[in-house]
Amino acid sequence: MEEVIHDWNEDDQDALADWKSGLEFYDESLRDGIQSPSATDPSIEDKEKILALQDRCGIQHTDIGLPGAGPRAVADVTHLAKFARDQRLRINLTCAARTHPNDIKPIIAISEQVGVPIEVMAFLGSSPIRQFAEGWEVERMVQLARDAVQLAVSAGLPCTFVTEDTVRSTPETLSKLFEVVLGEGAQGLCICDTVGHATPSGARNIVQWVRNKVVELGHPETVIDWHGHNDRGLGLINAIAAAQAGAKRIHGTILGVGERVGNTQIDLLLVNMKLLGVDCEGDLSALREYAELGAQATSTPLPFNYPVFGTDAFRTGTGVHAAAIIKAIKKGDNDLADQVYSGVPAGLFGLHQVIEVGHMGGRSNVEYWLRYRGIEASDELISAIFETAKTSNRVLDDDEVLAIVRAHEGLAKTGDKEVISLA
Repeated sequence: MEEVIHDWNEDDQDALADWKSGLEFYDESLRDGIQSPSATDPSIEDKEKILALQDRCGIQHTDIGLPGAGPRAVADVTHLAKFARDQRLRINLTCAARTHPNDIKPIIAISEQVGVPIEVMAFLGSSPIRQFAEGWEVERMVQLARDAVQLAVSAGLPCTFVTEDTVRSTPETLSKLFEVVLGEGAQGLCICDTVGHATPSGARNIVQWVRNKVVELGHPETVIDWHGHNDRGLGLINAIAAAQAGAKRIHGTILGVGERVGNTQIDLLLVNMKLLGVDCEGDLSALREYAELGAQATSTPLPFNYPVFGTDAFRTGTGVHAAAIIKAIKKGDNDLADQVYSGVPAGLFGLHQVIEVGHMGGRSNVEYWLRYRGIEASDELISAIFETAKTSNRVLDDDEVLAIVRAHEGLAKTGDKEVISLA
């Protein structure tokens, strides 16, 4: 498609030439996602399906819960760890924990019981506003961080130290915390935009600062995570900016479900990373199934105009759009048809363009609709459908069009007519 698409996006200089190398994805749907006040905690059967689909989509890491929350959380985390073990899933398991033994010890116990490593994601608020609200002293915060990492590492578990509200924290406080936890064996640092405060420049600035800081502290191998929320509607673009600045593990949730207005949408993150040339190693055609399952399992509506996975993402009833797509199909070029009126190639994600019949369409919409379904597209039938469509104020549904077809019994389906297909 390069010969017919000039891509101005290529003129944007990436902060790091090699940012796409080694990038990994971390799914928070089963922990941060279900903290949404409107979400349903999925059944254990749905959690199994979610975990399997995360693995199929090539997501490398998943948070399976916060066992410190109570017996139900312990039971679910234990069940999912066994499920991942028995199904031989490739995905790496993690659990969230406050910097408190009561949260970390259950993770250690579950890991020992099931026989699989579970990464401890030990979190602690680090911003001045949080310190003021809680009445915390930095010295106490440093001790909590030290003790938490020591406990996890002494049990042989990988540990990432998570600073809540990192993007509103001071360099002085972050430096003290990072020096201690890296010295105690933390393998990673997670930068959090906990309240969705950051802009893309803010995301780049703090990731670059942390990259420089870990080198200064003598731990250049430290994995840097980005965990963003969407309060300003910038979650997705901030995640991309963080990755371009050098974060190597990017967090998100299915459909962006999460606290308040939610998190970075991991489904759209994977779509955009694929389009940016990142080697996404999974089956991205499974993303729509994952999006639909996530919506159903958490009682989260999937808007009709949601990018890529909403019902209208690749659907048009507009005559000009439909005519261009049909002309591309008649050229025998499905890639051209997939991109002439779409910035996202539907076929990359197991989807296809859909042309509907409605008040904004032309006769070509009707002809395509009929031929796609193997129905003889006579002039009389096209005119009958077209005239009905033009008197409506919306797109006709399939049953309405088929009712007109049935009214023309002699022009009904034939078994030997050519069917136009995008497959």
